[in-house]
Amino acid sequence: CDVHQRLFMFLVNTHPSFCYNVISEKPKLPENYTNETWQKLKEAVEAIQNSTSIKYNLEELYQAVENLCSHKISAKLYKQLRVVCEDHVKAQIDQFREYPFPYSVLFLKKIDKCWQDHCRQMIMIRSIFLFLDRTYVLQNSMLPSIWDMGLELFRFYIISDLKVQSKTIDGILLLIERERSGEAVDRSLLRSLLSMLSDLQIYQDSFEQRFLEETNRLYAAEGQRLMQEREVPEYLHHVNKRLEEEADRVITYLDQSTQKHLIATVEKQLLGEHLTAILQKGLNNLLDENRIQDLSLLYQLFSRVKGGVQVLLQHWVEYIKAFGSTIVINPEKDKTMVQELLDFKDKVDLIIDVCFMRNEKFVNGMKEAFETFINKRPNKPAELIAKYVDSKLRAGNKEATDEELEKMLDKIMIIFRFIYGKDVFEAFYKKDLAKRLLVGKSASVDAEKSMLSKLKHECGAAFTSKLEGMFKDMELSKDIMVQFKQHMQCQNIPGNIELTVNILTMGYWPTYVPMEVHLPPEMVRLQEIFKTFYLGKHSGRKLQWQSTLGHCVLKAEFKEGRKELQVSLFQTLVLLMFNEGEEFSLEDIKLATGIEDGELRRTLQSLACGKARVLTKIPKSKDVEDGDKFSCNDDFKHKLFRIKINQIQMKETVEEQASTTERVFQDRQYQIDAAIVRIMKMRKTLSHNLLVSEVYNQLKFPVKPADLKKRIESLIDRDYMERDKDNPNQYNYVA
Repeated sequence: CDVHQRLFMFLVNTHPSFCYNVISEKPKLPENYTNETWQKLKEAVEAIQNSTSIKYNLEELYQAVENLCSHKISAKLYKQLRVVCEDHVKAQIDQFREYPFPYSVLFLKKIDKCWQDHCRQMIMIRSIFLFLDRTYVLQNSMLPSIWDMGLELFRFYIISDLKVQSKTIDGILLLIERERSGEAVDRSLLRSLLSMLSDLQIYQDSFEQRFLEETNRLYAAEGQRLMQEREVPEYLHHVNKRLEEEADRVITYLDQSTQKHLIATVEKQLLGEHLTAILQKGLNNLLDENRIQDLSLLYQLFSRVKGGVQVLLQHWVEYIKAFGSTIVINPEKDKTMVQELLDFKDKVDLIIDVCFMRNEKFVNGMKEAFETFINKRPNKPAELIAKYVDSKLRAGNKEATDEELEKMLDKIMIIFRFIYGKDVFEAFYKKDLAKRLLVGKSASVDAEKSMLSKLKHECGAAFTSKLEGMFKDMELSKDIMVQFKQHMQCQNIPGNIELTVNILTMGYWPTYVPMEVHLPPEMVRLQEIFKTFYLGKHSGRKLQWQSTLGHCVLKAEFKEGRKELQVSLFQTLVLLMFNEGEEFSLEDIKLATGIEDGELRRTLQSLACGKARVLTKIPKSKDVEDGDKFSCNDDFKHKLFRIKINQIQMKETVEEQASTTERVFQDRQYQIDAAIVRIMKMRKTLSHNLLVSEVYNQLKFPVKPADLKKRIESLIDRDYMERDKDNPNQYNYVA
């Protein structure tokens, strides 16, 4: 270097008119440097492969690779490195080909160790040849990186060998099969081997396809076998356990890409193939026994399978229809029908909320099913619901608080909503409401009005107008009685009977058959006074006294002392006779009171044969017969001061029921006639089918086609409409 510098200075000084450019050349590598360096590198690679110590410093080896690459020996170096790696991998194959035991865990461990060693070696080799990897290899897109080259060699020479691959995959599948049958297996070994297959990019082709086929085969057989052997709840828990196990396998050792196909296979074979069989075998039992947890699991599992929820929905609807029909159809269950319907509704609501995740389809299916079965028996459910409400709203019902009563009425309204013949309910409800109001038996005016409000909201003002009219009558009657008492005081009218009158508007209340009886003169006088008073205020009105609805409080003297008897008007007329005499025969009483024979016998039965026997009958028996004689029971005793003596009811009311039903039928005839005339008046001309269709749309109760045809014929006979002369299937309106 000094010689060059001095020479340069000399030239510059002696020849100032010339300028020289000095070009520095890259120093040449010493002779044999490439071969010697490669030998060092080769020794280092072989030491790594044989797990022996490396003689040279790693930094020195890295620098050597950089030097060779800088002198354009990269291509040769890459080829030489590949050959060394290839020779080493080739040498590994024989130990696996000649391995004596198929499907051995030891074989799998040996493969795994070979793979782990290979990975460790390739990481170290790449760290030495990092400069080559980041320059030459990176610039040549066709060449695999050193790591990828290692994978390629391992895949080509070891795993792609048919014998080795077959033993490896068979071994892995056998381990998984053992685990599925309950044995403990080395999961870390499985994770490592399957990760190897993924890294070598042969997971899908060599393993996954076969694994899914084996899974399909296993669960197809298991599903068939267990469906025969196990009850549905047990089977469902097994399916859930299997799904959890397979999901855990994906997390623990399978590739994530397998999850979708694996879970779908299990679902198909354990659930999808057996949907109908599971429901036919066990759904009814689960629902009958209210197995909430099992039903929740059933819904969750069926939700996983295409079409599962739809099949469950169909069976759910059929179950409700079948179970509900057993409640409604059987006349023996009439006494408990409404309570059973309410309990059943509560039960299915709970199942929908808790088990079926409030799925709207199940709610709608339940409503449709209730509507179907409850109307299989026309009119009776409507009648019984009205009677059930009556039993709850009647005084003396101490079963419920106001809040519970309100909740019960809300539930009743839900059942009521499903009924087609709401007019039947109205007729019976009106009859019972009248009794509650007239006898003062209503448990709570608030509850009565709340029920009325619910009915109005559900069916409209027209439905409740008569019921509301009944309440108005009762309120007006109170005001009239206040005025009447003031009138009596002003007129200074003598008498020891206190008269209370309820004025009932005929159109609002049920129809009562008037019965003429012989009242005591004092009662008749009071009636006349009231009549004069009332008609003086409301001229043009007509009063008709309803003796069947009257009731009285009588003061009676017995040996034990004074008592007050709360009795009906008919019972009053009978008891008052014993002020005039000691003993009377049935015939005497009938003549004196004018009470109808059947009504009189029931009245006497209540006074002489019931719990509170204020009369004595000769001869003693349960029934009142011709010739029986009655006398006052002076020895009558009772712990209460005021005693209510109930009238013996007719076995309700075969006649009463029949007359109520008959009234509903008559009302329906009028409604059908009115609907037909309304439609014909608007349309003028209409075919039979269109007329029938429009009538059905307007009516709120079911009508048989034959009954509708009769009403049309009746209107033709009465000249409201006529058949078309040219087309007998068409009608014309007659103005």
